[in-house]
Amino acid sequence: MDDTLHVVLANPRGFCAGVERAVLFVERALQLLGAPLYVRHHIVHNRHVVQALAARGAVFVDELHEVPDGATVMFSAHGVSPAVQREAERRGLTVLDATCPLVAKVHLEVTRHARDGRELVLIGHAGHAEVIGISGHYEANGGRRLHLVQSLQDVHAIAAADGVQIAYAIQTTFSIDEAAPIVAALQRRFVHILGPRHDDICYATQNRQNAVKQLAAHCDLVLVVGSPASANSRRLQETAERAGCTAYLVDGAAELQRGWFDGCRRVGLTSGASTPD
Repeated sequence: MDDTLHVVLANPRGFCAGVERAVLFVERALQLLGAPLYVRHHIVHNRHVVQALAARGAVFVDELHEVPDGATVMFSAHGVSPAVQREAERRGLTVLDATCPLVAKVHLEVTRHARDGRELVLIGHAGHAEVIGISGHYEANGGRRLHLVQSLQDVHAIAAADGVQIAYAIQTTFSIDEAAPIVAALQRRFVHILGPRHDDICYATQNRQNAVKQLAAHCDLVLVVGSPASANSRRLQETAERAGCTAYLVDGAAELQRGWFDGCRRVGLTSGASTPD
């Protein structure tokens, strides 16, 4: 009897372009400027990446008050609010901005909505660094009211002002599959709601989830390599499970358990957009 275990790799998997750009940005800054280089929040949500960069002289901080006056600070791929930018200027910090270009486009969109007097529905995860930054850009530019929506139930709870135009924006790490039913519900409830342009949407999350669906259909088990802090990695595990396949999220090989593979002939392997090769 053939007891060979076949491992099937997902494509695409691993770093998205925005994350790769941010990590290279830190590496290049360390080469040119030397250590220490202060980075506000983890440049990406991956323990291995953060530890490797810390070993080279990157110092990760939660807030700017942890950065010495006059030092160099880098903003992570998730972006920051104008309040953080102003504080850095006031402190005389040298700023390097590694915000993902697609996140920066969302900042521009919500700024326009704020200045045009529209209320904003933000589809995203509460407390996520990207959501905090987007909200900050809307509010700093005179936004009327922001409604954070994480589920279909939240759509029904929106209490928008009568006669006020409304728009929506989407956290870039939300997949199209996640956002589509929420957007449809918003469009049913608010017929004239304005949405983002198609080129504002990041397809990295969706493409990786599509690849996982294909794996799940042909594998006995799916392993997702990524940090528990990575929202997109957790979504990959959930996508495989929704497709009817057993799936585990692991941060490294040491977390694998032999019993998971009992009776398995084909194992699918993928990794989140913040996970290095």
